[in-house]
This record gives sequence, C-alpha cells and structure tokens, in this order.
Amino acid sequence: MDLTKCEICPHKCGVNRTKNEIGRCKSTDKIKIALYSLHHFEEPCISGKHGSGTVFFSNCNLNCIYCQNYEISQQGKGREISIEQLADIMIEQQNRQAENINLVTPTSYALQIIEAIKIAKKSGLTIPIIYNTNGYENVETLKLLEGYVDVYLPDLKYYDNAIGKKYSKIDNYFEIATKAIQEMYRQVGSPKFDEQGMIQKGLMIRHLVLPNNIENSKKILKWLKDNIDEDVYIDIMAQYFPTYKAKESEDLNRKLTKEEYEEIEEFVYVLDIKNGYMQDLGEHEEKFVPKWED
Repeated sequence: MDLTKCEICPHKCGVNRTKNEIGRCKSTDKIKIALYSLHHFEEPCISGKHGSGTVFFSNCNLNCIYCQNYEISQQGKGREISIEQLADIMIEQQNRQAENINLVTPTSYALQIIEAIKIAKKSGLTIPIIYNTNGYENVETLKLLEGYVDVYLPDLKYYDNAIGKKYSKIDNYFEIATKAIQEMYRQVGSPKFDEQGMIQKGLMIRHLVLPNNIENSKKILKWLKDNIDEDVYIDIMAQYFPTYKAKESEDLNRKLTKEEYEEIEEFVYVLDIKNGYMQDLGEHEEKFVPKWED
C-alpha cells in the first residue's frame, strides 16, 4: 500500500498523492497538522494529571455538516511538516509529561504516522499511542498499524446509513465502521490501565448524540452491547452544538434537549452497559463524568 494510488481509507480514491492529486480527504503526501498541545478535557483515563499529547491533523475523509473542527477538517487549516518533525513533536509531548500521544483525525496520514512512530521510539518514546478516529477506516490500513497503536479511540456515528449520507456524505458508514472497530478490538482488546488509572492499551468507543436522532443513538448502543466485549468503554457525548453547515439544518440547528439526554441516559441503564462515561449535559463541552461504575 502506498500513496501513488491511494487506498488508505475506504473511499479508495486511487489518486496519486505524491503528485498532488487530491481525493476525498484533500490530503497530499505531505503531513499537515493544525496544532499540537496538552489537552486536559478528554476522558479522565486519557487526560490524567498532565494532559493528553494531542496532534490535530488537517483534512478528513468525511464531510460532517456539524463538525466542530471544520476549519481544520473541511477547510484544511494547518501547516505541512515532515515525518521527522512529527516524530520530534511526539518526543516533545513526552518531555512535557503528556500522558500519551493522541493522534486526532489521523486516517489520511496513517503511513507517514507509522514511520514517525518508528523514529520516535528509536529516540526514546515510551508513552501510549492513541489513534483518535471518526471510525471510517480501511481494515487493511488498520492491519498495518498493528503494533504501533496502543489505544484505538473510534467514533461510531451512525446506525442508519441514510443519516450518514445526509450528515456526512457517506454511503456505507455503519458496515465499514463496525468492521473497523472489530479489527481494532482484535489488535488491542479491552482497556488496560496503569496504577494511576491511565489507559495503556485497548479499545474505547465514542458516540455523539445528535438532536432529533435519538433512535439512531439507541441502535448504536444496542449494537455495541450485543457485539462488543462488555469490558470495552463506551463514551456517550452530549456536547453537540450547531456549527458549520448544521446551523442551516432543521434537524441539527439546536442543542440536545434535557428530555433527549434523559432518554439516552435511561436507555444506557436499561442496556446495563458495564463501562464508560456519559457526558454531563450543560457541562464543559468536552468534560466527561463517570456515569456507571462497578
């Protein structure tokens, strides 16, 4: 697999990215990032005391009309860096006491990321690598990442493909994302934590609840309950707010209501999901609070 006929993600555009041909994700063969930082508002087992060492990659293979990072994902805001510079960033984050390296929207750059990890590990990188993805992944690409990624943090957005088409311009999201998640689980299994409660390896799955789409969320949660090991953490996000093109959508031009949130909360308890977080409605847009524990 290479970038001269790109099949990195399920779109399999076949463009020659080394000659600046542009496919669905709009990425070339150059790594492009918007920023890197210590992020303190991920799940507690990711942010910890010192923060997660996030690297936000530019561009995306989905076109979500409600994307909260649309300037980065859809408009390509960022700057190009080399593989060696990405490796240096990983080491810098570790030196700043980051709990992990958190690769946000990394899909388009999977091959370059592998090379950067190799270089960084030779330079002393030891903290976990988190692959923070929208879930629309090519299983063959994920297999190349085996042994390089410690924690997979995918979204599972849509059960109904018609909704995926409407909101993200994607035809087959559910089939693709669920196969990808199963491959991620094969590689890393259920979460494993250190003595401080920080995740070191494993699969955690996120789902963003959308207004007027509560049944979609229920079907996603039911599928996860029936098909994924109960030790895997499921993180239910209530942070949605209308931005980007969602402001023009009758379905999505408002936040969740208290009634919608409570309906999902009740469904979580009915399903008896063992592990995870449920975002508190009205709290900081990325603050998670434990909602069920042993």
